[in-house]
Amino acid sequence: MHTKKITDGVFWMGAVDWDRRLFDSLVPLPDGTTYNAYLVEGSEKTALIDAVDPDMVDTLLGHLDGVEKLDYVISQHAEQDHSGTIALVLDLYPEAKVVTNAKAKGMLMDLLLIPDDKFIVVADGETLSLGDKTLTFILTPWVHWPETMSTYLAEDKILFSCDFFGSHIATSDLFVRDQGRVHEAAKRYFGEIMMPFRSMIAKNLEKLSPHDIRMIAPSHGQIYDSPGWIVDAYKDWVSGTAHNLVAFPFVSMHGSTRLMVDHLAAALSEREVRVELFNLAVTDIGKLAMSLVDAGTIVLGTPTVLAGPHPMAANAAFLANALRPKAKYLSIIGSYGWGGKTVETLAGMIPNLKVEVLEPVLCKGLPKDDTYEALERLADAIAAKHKESGFTA
Repeated sequence: MHTKKITDGVFWMGAVDWDRRLFDSLVPLPDGTTYNAYLVEGSEKTALIDAVDPDMVDTLLGHLDGVEKLDYVISQHAEQDHSGTIALVLDLYPEAKVVTNAKAKGMLMDLLLIPDDKFIVVADGETLSLGDKTLTFILTPWVHWPETMSTYLAEDKILFSCDFFGSHIATSDLFVRDQGRVHEAAKRYFGEIMMPFRSMIAKNLEKLSPHDIRMIAPSHGQIYDSPGWIVDAYKDWVSGTAHNLVAFPFVSMHGSTRLMVDHLAAALSEREVRVELFNLAVTDIGKLAMSLVDAGTIVLGTPTVLAGPHPMAANAAFLANALRPKAKYLSIIGSYGWGGKTVETLAGMIPNLKVEVLEPVLCKGLPKDDTYEALERLADAIAAKHKESGFTA
């Protein structure tokens, strides 16, 4: 059994995926990831909390070699990177039962064809005794699927949080040792996956507050043995207060839009508004998602293509609409050759954003003096709005 001991009777049983660079055929993984499973051995019963991605099944089976008896498999989340190998675990331990909530049970039956009689269904706040260790199940819906839950080990004060507080990092470290690196990865994870559910996550943070949590053991990334800072970070990320930041995704075909982007970025900086530029032709969308976590304003720069926005700009608008960031203001700038409906098209793509649209700036061909004057006015408007709104640094 090649495991790592967390504390007496609690072991990491996960897999480190050093090579994976794309998740869900969508999310970039510049640092790989981990799939964390945990074994809790009580004086009477033994439970495995979650499993691993099917691609890493041999690693999990290697960890289980030497575990003679397994009574329970706790499934906190039905997504296959955590549940996909549960059926194989059940083949190894035919007496084991899958412990999960009612909503997750239905999803596991659909996704993995686990038969009905293999389940024990638990309710919110219900406990399961392993003898000298007690598991309490805390339903945490929409972090990030409707069936997700966390598990609290009372005697050791460990919260097994599933995707809650997760981060995609491949490393041999069991515990967080580089807080700066993990903070960035956790923020990327939040931006890409959790941000649309900010209001539910805020409620779930409150739900966790009565518990004395000494460690947080997520299903991706390292264990937080000093978890206060990541809880505080989540509180900031889910809050309604944006930062004094403009997230500025753009694309330029022949340089005209880029001239406008550079001018506006410089004008905002002169007005002490932070700007983060994302050239959509080359950017990592995870970095853009991280910027959207904090941004008070989104400015989208695009040329006109066939009477509408460049497809990369349309994709950025679609992404922002899906992620539902806390930004309060939005504007569009760009160049066109003969005409079109770029602004109208983009505005119609963001119904989920509760933003005030500031006066767009479009120009025909290369930007001229009147274009630069309009960009200066837009910079003035953004700076004033940020000040009025009390956005933090």
